[in-house]
Amino acid sequence: MSKGLLVINAGSSSIKFSVFALPNGGSELTLVCRGLQENLGEDNPHFKAFDHAGQVLADVYPTPGSGPYRKQGPEHRRRAADVAAPPPPKPVSAAVYDHQAALRDLLDWLDQTPGLPEVIAAGHRVVHGGEEFSDPQLLTPAIMTRLETFIPLAPLHQPHNLAGIRAISAVRPTLPQAACFDTAFHHGQPELAQLFALPKTYRAEGVRRYGFHGLSYEYVAGALAELMKTPATGRVVVAHLGNGASMCAIQDGRSIASTMGFTAVEGLPMGTRTGSLDPGVILYLIERHGMGVKDLTNLLYKQSGLLGLSGVSNDMRELLASPDPNAKLAVDYFCYRIARELGSLAAALDGLDALVFTGGIGEHAAAVREQVCGLSSWLGIEMDPAANAANQTRIDRAGSRTAVWVVPTNEELVIARHTRRLVLDG
Repeated sequence: MSKGLLVINAGSSSIKFSVFALPNGGSELTLVCRGLQENLGEDNPHFKAFDHAGQVLADVYPTPGSGPYRKQGPEHRRRAADVAAPPPPKPVSAAVYDHQAALRDLLDWLDQTPGLPEVIAAGHRVVHGGEEFSDPQLLTPAIMTRLETFIPLAPLHQPHNLAGIRAISAVRPTLPQAACFDTAFHHGQPELAQLFALPKTYRAEGVRRYGFHGLSYEYVAGALAELMKTPATGRVVVAHLGNGASMCAIQDGRSIASTMGFTAVEGLPMGTRTGSLDPGVILYLIERHGMGVKDLTNLLYKQSGLLGLSGVSNDMRELLASPDPNAKLAVDYFCYRIARELGSLAAALDGLDALVFTGGIGEHAAAVREQVCGLSSWLGIEMDPAANAANQTRIDRAGSRTAVWVVPTNEELVIARHTRRLVLDG
């Protein structure tokens, strides 16, 4: 039986997974299957899996031995973010389909499905590595304890990432596991790019700019170097545009500056997140509307961005197709902010040699790319409309001073590569 690596991205109510086969020869891993486990903590969990070509391998609704699964309750996601909060009591007669149950079923399915490789290690996306971890880590109890201390830096993501790790440890305690951090790629940014203008006592607590989407930027930087057939890719800005959106200034593969800072809510407007916001607005909402932490968190992360501006949707496809003028307003604001941030990041790079689009919107929304490039023509960007409409890899016009690329990202492959190195290469 062939050997493989399992890649996990665990959220509050879902787990995305991919399985990569180890090569018999050569250096590259091969995607075998991927899928999603959703509605964790609810009474209707759902498991879907697809092969590398997108053909359905499994589409089931797991059920316990007797009766339906019990909902964990409306507070379970909030409680997961507060390690001090006790879990709600569980009735003896009802089971909850949690991370552990989901990953137990996933590993059993992988073992029992013919043609799939034997999983010999698991790699996890972990959003925050703090100031301490600049590289992926083979997980130990001591490192897990340290990662728990970063929960206040990423309370909406870190607890669930760690829950996936703990769940695998519970059902397969001997399976090696690795953590790959979304912040690690930005770890070597210049000091000035990491600072806030706050008293230094807060920096000592870890209040600084970290940057996120680092696994995506790492992949795109490497892919761009392969496309250009040189490690010296020059001054590049990568726009990772999806439901979560950010941009990063990269010089010869090294992160120089990014739009996201202390949290993943800063920078560009996103599907439901505000992006950069005058802190005075927060003070106003507290004083004028009596908002507390939970209300503000819900507003900033779940009710704003493209959804809040449009009142229509957080899905760019729906906004581009909608006749509602507020949908157009949301798209225009999104593109305007990208163009503004592009100018800022070009300044950090002391010029611009290439702009790269990636992520779901960046790879597929030709109208967004066209608008951004039109707003950024002063940077020497001349788009080829036909190449852009066809979603080609290179979409700048001949003679454009600045190259424009469309490079699909692959964060899962980055995690698999790091996991192989840590587990097999030492």
